[in-house]
Amino acid sequence: MNEAPPSAVDAEAAAAMIEPLTALVMAAGEAILAVNRTYMKVHGKSDGSPVTEADLAADRIIAEGLALLAPHIPSLSEERVRQARLPFKDSFFLIDPLDGTKEFVAGRGEFTVNLALVTSGTPLLGIVGAPALGLIWRGIVGRGAERITLRANAPLAEPIRTRPCPPPGAPWTVAVSRSHGDARTEAFIAGRPAAVRSELGSAVKFGRVAEGLVDIYPRLSPTSEWDVGAGHAVVTAAGGRITDSNGAALKFGSGREDFIIPEFIAWGDPNAVG
Repeated sequence: MNEAPPSAVDAEAAAAMIEPLTALVMAAGEAILAVNRTYMKVHGKSDGSPVTEADLAADRIIAEGLALLAPHIPSLSEERVRQARLPFKDSFFLIDPLDGTKEFVAGRGEFTVNLALVTSGTPLLGIVGAPALGLIWRGIVGRGAERITLRANAPLAEPIRTRPCPPPGAPWTVAVSRSHGDARTEAFIAGRPAAVRSELGSAVKFGRVAEGLVDIYPRLSPTSEWDVGAGHAVVTAAGGRITDSNGAALKFGSGREDFIIPEFIAWGDPNAVG
């Protein structure tokens, strides 16, 4: 594991890393759950988003773990973005140590630890851990996806797959953010008559698409690469597709200003794109 691999990590190499990477996500989740939300300090970042000691503790665990596991692969973390060296031409880890900090601060359980391995601008491996829900969604593109239910005796891993889009006239189930809304996304949802909204926090929305409980997750307003990368890989590995509103693929690590993804739609059924 310490030998220098090819510059771009492939699916086989990613498969060799998925178990230790999952262990890192689990450890980060445990550190988040150990933080007392009643007494913790909440600070505001320059963009107005909150950061807590839980964000920083989870990031520290992941950073230290990746330095041991794969020191040859660079990382881009929300909490260490100023250390990023651009562009990421080959492979890099993309990390949001606590996605859904607003949910966490509010005392809700829909927050996640997101870790992706991106190769040549496209997420190849993704792990989305929801520690308060006892769930992990993970996948490698081309090799399938699974949901892990964390239990006291032993984790239960089950293969997951996205579902076909509803037949004509049937309602779509649409994942929508509890904390972020915008007019373009609302208009997109309104174009699907009788859409059933499923309000969810953080990257849990990607997990629900990947396991076939939700048909589509549109976000037609800006978000960050680390919010999307892990879920992108999981949904794609489960049979879905992530595009912009024109059906074009997303690219990661190119150095776009502030690492912004202008918009995306997570489609459970890739044949529904359009």
